[in-house]
Amino acid sequence: MAVLAGLGAVDWVISFPEGTPENLLTHVKPDVLVKGGDYGIDQVVGADIVQAYGGEVRVLGLVENSSTTAIVEKIRGQG
Repeated sequence: MAVLAGLGAVDWVISFPEGTPENLLTHVKPDVLVKGGDYGIDQVVGADIVQAYGGEVRVLGLVENSSTTAIVEKIRGQG
């Protein structure tokens, strides 16, 4: 989360205790909701909420041959 928060184009990075972000999205109303992975916008939880008030939903593609799990394991000395 710290790496994302350090990006100049990112205003907020928020974790939430609930299983889904609907409650948070209803209150925060981000301009852009970003989801990474192989999803269609119709599969992004909360996309309907964000789009209803004019927000934008973006799905970022995966980076080939790159795994955040592998990076974390390498940092921890497990890979």
